[in-house]
Amino acid sequence: MRQNIYDNDEFFKKYEAIRARNYNYNNLLEQPGFRANLPDLHGKSVLDIGCGSGDFAAFCLTKGAKNVYGIDISQNMIALANEKYNDIRLNFQQIAFEDAISLAESMDFISSSLAFHYMADFGTVIQKISRALRMEGDLLFSIEHPIMTANKGNADWVEDEEGQLLHYAVDQYQVEGARTQNWLVEDVVMYHRTLSTIINTLIENGLQIEKIIEPLPSKDAVQKLPSLVKQFRAPSFLIIRAKKVK
Repeated sequence: MRQNIYDNDEFFKKYEAIRARNYNYNNLLEQPGFRANLPDLHGKSVLDIGCGSGDFAAFCLTKGAKNVYGIDISQNMIALANEKYNDIRLNFQQIAFEDAISLAESMDFISSSLAFHYMADFGTVIQKISRALRMEGDLLFSIEHPIMTANKGNADWVEDEEGQLLHYAVDQYQVEGARTQNWLVEDVVMYHRTLSTIINTLIENGLQIEKIIEPLPSKDAVQKLPSLVKQFRAPSFLIIRAKKVK
C-alpha cells in the first residue's frame, strides 16, 4: 500500500501551517537551489512528480514550458492545486507515480521535489522515469540528504551539557530501507538510501549525472531563519540533475 500521509487530516493541517510561514526550509533553502538548476523549459512538456499544491508546476509555465502535468498521491494536495491554479496548460491528477501508466518517451523534463524519499522502490521509479523521458530529456529531483535519512527516529544533533551543538550524528548509513519518525504525527515512513545507490541507479538507467547540489542558505536567508546556520555543518537536502543519454 502506498503511503499517503498528506491525506491524514492532522498531518495535513500541521503541514499547511508550516508552509504558510513566511520563512521555512522550503522557500529559503530547497526551492532556491532547485529552481536555480532548471534546464531550458521553453516549449517543453513537463511532468512534476509529487506536485503538492502545484506551485512548482505553475512556476515552470513562467519559464516557458508548453504544458505541465502534476501528479500526487494526495487528494488534499491535488484539490489545493486545482483550487489555486486555473490554466489549460496545467493538468493535475491524483495518482502515485509508481501506478501511473507508462508515458513512453513523452516528456522533455521530469521534476520531483522532496518526494522520492517517501517511495519504497526507488529503482522502479527511476526505470519508469527513464522510459518516460525523451532522449536528451532532463530529470531534476530533490530528496532529504542521505546523512539525514540514515539516522531517522534517533537523536541527530548531539549537544553538550550547556545545550551547545557538538556534532551531527550519522549512524546506520549503510543499512538501507524504511525509517519511521515522528514528524507532525507519529510513524511517518521514509526510505533511506546511500548516495552510491542513488547515483548508480540513475547511471544504470541511462541517466547521466550533470550536477549534484547540497544547497547552502544565503546570508539573507540565515538572517530570516537563524536555524539555517546548521546547514553549514550538515546539509538537509540533496538535489540532482541528470540527462537521459541512452
